[in-house]
Amino acid sequence: MFEITEKTVDCGGLELHCLECGRPEGRAIILLHGMKFQAATWRELGTLEVLAELGLRVLAVDMPGFGRSPACDLAPIEALARFFDRLGLGQAILVGPSMGGRIALEFAIAHPGQVAGLVLVGAVGVEENRAHLANIAAPCLIIWGGADQVSPPANSEILLASLPDARREMYPEASHPCYLDQPERWHANLRTFLSALHT
Repeated sequence: MFEITEKTVDCGGLELHCLECGRPEGRAIILLHGMKFQAATWRELGTLEVLAELGLRVLAVDMPGFGRSPACDLAPIEALARFFDRLGLGQAILVGPSMGGRIALEFAIAHPGQVAGLVLVGAVGVEENRAHLANIAAPCLIIWGGADQVSPPANSEILLASLPDARREMYPEASHPCYLDQPERWHANLRTFLSALHT
């Protein structure tokens, strides 16, 4: 078992609460969250330990106004950029479901050199960012629930067609938070994708 530690990162007038697990010297992977969820969701699901077992430095972040991070006036991608800078991450892999998917997408568009990989799960904001998707060179895993009523599966088609290096996994009967519906499959897909990034 890996120890999960809690900390608050001072990002220059902005405090972000996060959970950390895994190897401090490992490649960083940042877990974002959807609107109804928070960093603790990943602890409850077991995702932190699964990723720590791969030798990664795992950081599950509460975005401003969610979980234990106070609200602020900064745009989410600016808050995330400050988090990168404060921790000296350089490059990281981003995992973003739903609202977190929009943040991950927009961060990857604005800061392509800082994203080593991207996992998008039922991401929202796909159509709005469509014109810039080709700028994202990082390998991307797209995961969608076939019964998603929030971000339609058609959005996964846009991502698959527009991102230069993307693969997709559909969970046919799953709802919008498909990783909660099928956690074993979710963790297996993550392991496969992330192991390939190391080679």
